[in-house]
Amino acid sequence: MFSMVTGFMNYGQQTVRAARYIGQSFMITLSHANRLPVTIQYPYEKLITAERFRGRIHFEFDKCIACEVCVRVCPIDLPVVDWKLETDIRKKRLLNYSIDFGICIFCGNCVEYCPTNCLSMTEEYELSTYDRHELNYNQIALGRLPMSVIDDYTIRTIFNSPQIKNK
Repeated sequence: MFSMVTGFMNYGQQTVRAARYIGQSFMITLSHANRLPVTIQYPYEKLITAERFRGRIHFEFDKCIACEVCVRVCPIDLPVVDWKLETDIRKKRLLNYSIDFGICIFCGNCVEYCPTNCLSMTEEYELSTYDRHELNYNQIALGRLPMSVIDDYTIRTIFNSPQIKNK
């Protein structure tokens, strides 16, 4: 008899505890209902990237000394550096530099360890293409600076949104 009463008491306590958890989760759901949506209309609106965002790599051909530090620190040995040794001045002359962004993991090690700062990360993240071979950028494609999201007049950034201005 006593064990049956204890079982009913435990069942009642568990029922009250479950109802309390359901009530708490319902209150959290209701508190989220008052928030503004965070969805943006992507091609026409773009988020402004963070200050240290790691996007496409920018390369400055004139600064590179072909030391190949970027290749050594890359976890997948990705940058391809072609150089020729000039015997009369005993220096390397850079012939070609390329990065395949289809393989790149955007870790930023090449940018961080470059001794001449010829590599930098940009805020460009739109690298989609139908052919994966188009993601192999040579020094000419890497040298192009992307248009800043803030400067692009064809899109509306989140800072220009009328919902945020009203607050």
